Amino acid sequence: MNVSPKEYYIEEIEAQKNRWDYLRAREIAQDALIKNVDDYRIYEELSDIYLYENDLHSAEEMIGIAQELHPESATGMYLNGYIAVAKWDFTHGVEYLTKANVLFPNNPEILRNLWWAHVMLGQSFKGITMLRRALSLAPDDELIKEDLWVALMSDGNTKEGEKYLEEAGRQDRIMEIRLLQWL
Repeated sequence: MNVSPKEYYIEEIEAQKNRWDYLRAREIAQDALIKNVDDYRIYEELSDIYLYENDLHSAEEMIGIAQELHPESATGMYLNGYIAVAKWDFTHGVEYLTKANVLFPNNPEILRNLWWAHVMLGQSFKGITMLRRALSLAPDDELIKEDLWVALMSDGNTKEGEKYLEEAGRQDRIMEIRLLQWL
């Protein structure tokens, strides 16, 4: 199977990110940009790398360039939504993440971020519904289970919340919460 040079870069960047080697992933992306300055996907990859490195400013710069090149990219919408939520701009976060969800439906990660944005806007029922949908799409995802625990606990549904925390293998958190309740 022959892979085009552009596809090779994307695959190699993803491989390095999966190895948690963000420095090498960033080096590959920057090298790829020298040869493919108009490939929006490389800017999206750089944005994602910067998010992993907690460099929100650089992530926002890169996604801005990507969006100029391809304004309707689902990944671009997701990253813009993620950045908005990280900046506590939940209204814009919901806008971007909703668009990403339309362009790339049934993505558990998009739904997880939509949950948080909706809850922060006071729409907990909608957020919990999205988390339940995310969990049905990725039933083994421990982060979704932990998020669902948080959502249900904040909504007063302690028993069901604890069930998800147990499924996520976080019995330590259950004991911690129970001890705090006794104080």
